[in-house]
Amino acid sequence: MNNLMDKVRGIYEQFDASHDFQHIERVYQNALAILHTEPEADEEVVRIAVLLHDVSDKKYTDSKEQENKLIAELSLSEEKKQHIRDCIAQVSFNGGNELEATSIEAKIVRDADRLDAIGAIGIARTFAFGGAKGRKLYDKEEGTRTDMTEEEYRNKNTSSVTHFYEKLLLLKDLMITEKGKQMANERHQFMVQFLEQLQNEIGK
Repeated sequence: MNNLMDKVRGIYEQFDASHDFQHIERVYQNALAILHTEPEADEEVVRIAVLLHDVSDKKYTDSKEQENKLIAELSLSEEKKQHIRDCIAQVSFNGGNELEATSIEAKIVRDADRLDAIGAIGIARTFAFGGAKGRKLYDKEEGTRTDMTEEEYRNKNTSSVTHFYEKLLLLKDLMITEKGKQMANERHQFMVQFLEQLQNEIGK
């Protein structure tokens, strides 16, 4: 596991601050917290899926080469390797077009990742990613899209604040595990308070 962690650290160091190795460390801690309440889950699958879930993120690459290479190098059965691939594939929001999380391991990894997209850290990550991509902080004229294809979600350069309404504020109600739901509530409320304060400062 330490060898794999060293390999992925080098990959994530090439990404902006919203998806760097610190993101992986936080998701890892979230996953461990959920794992304590889901004893039937395969901890090894969860740990590896967390480490690898963003190495081939579509925001940074069009290829799954890194993910496939690292999984192929694992000393695991082909069945377990495929399970890890499935968990990774089922994490992403994709503009509301996500795949169904079909195993408890996938549910844990998805919840753990989404917890890092909300709350104080979620706010920080949103503006870090927006800054890296040259996005506006906010746009009063921009509408919120409620029905998007994955391509529409990824390709339109919307403002960072719009991203809250198109994704982040939806995540609390999309959590799957009981522990994930509990952890999401406080973080969601913090985002709501932040957006209310932001509106007060910039004007309705």
